[in-house]
Amino acid sequence: MMNGFWGALEGRAVRWAPIPLRLMVGYGFVEHGYAKLARGPDSFAQILHALGVPAPHFMAWATILVELLGGLAVLAGALIPLASIPMAAVLAVAIVTVHLPNGFSSIKLQSVTATGAHFGQPGYETDLLYLAGLVSLVLRGAGPFSVDGWLARRHAMARG
Repeated sequence: MMNGFWGALEGRAVRWAPIPLRLMVGYGFVEHGYAKLARGPDSFAQILHALGVPAPHFMAWATILVELLGGLAVLAGALIPLASIPMAAVLAVAIVTVHLPNGFSSIKLQSVTATGAHFGQPGYETDLLYLAGLVSLVLRGAGPFSVDGWLARRHAMARG
């Protein structure tokens, strides 16, 4: 534990730490879900079928809904422990079915030409970062300006 200026700063900063984490994790999930929806769920279902995922149309919609609704829940700081379970499952499936064979690194620069940089297939690094973010939010809480925080305060006031 730190004393003086740094200790006081640490105490205040820790309270706000979940907010940028919620913004990144929540927006990332919403963006990935929206991209799948915008390209068409049937297109994503075809990819899942090619990967050997059972019930690809159902799983496509389930993944899209988990990413959109889970991402929105994380952005709002709402029911983080509950929302994190299906989100973590989506990440685990993505790691095993897509990213694991590509190794750890999410950035694999292959070449730079006049048309720009060219990259290889991403590994599981980004998925692990999202998992770490979800675990951190579950363990530490959603922080200020969150539905979970509001519910906790409301419950505490009701108990007296």
